[in-house]
Amino acid sequence: MSHARESVDSAPRADVVIGDSGAGATPPGGRLAGGSVHGARRMSSPRSRADSLPSMDPEQARELLARERTRIERELATLERGGSPGLSEDTEPGDEGSEDLYEDERDEGRREDLRSELAAVARAEARLAAGTYGLSIESGEPIPDARLEARPTAERTVEEDERYRRT
Repeated sequence: MSHARESVDSAPRADVVIGDSGAGATPPGGRLAGGSVHGARRMSSPRSRADSLPSMDPEQARELLARERTRIERELATLERGGSPGLSEDTEPGDEGSEDLYEDERDEGRREDLRSELAAVARAEARLAAGTYGLSIESGEPIPDARLEARPTAERTVEEDERYRRT
């Protein structure tokens, strides 16, 4: 009889889901037999401190940020070297030499973008030094490593960033 007891004790446990019709046991996938648990929400235990720790290795994060800083600084230097001295204020569109006006304005806009990206790298480096790199500045939730590898300066999770950009 003890064999039957062991198999029951080692069986997967069901999650408890609270929905419109009260509490009930559901399989781990969150579906009831014959349909979904529409309107239900999964009960989860509060996140422990260990769950909120960044998962990316600090050395890998340093390397990603250093590469990003190098890329930005290199592009800024290229714009500075290749940039024209600029037009005088009394140059009018259509005057000789004004054909570069568009490129000059585009380059200046790109310089501003790069300076902003450089500031984001500095903020990320500060978070790394403080031990909070890889955690959302909004919620404290961990930012997935794949996102940090693609965008080392990410300050929020994808969902939070989408909400932030909409406002």
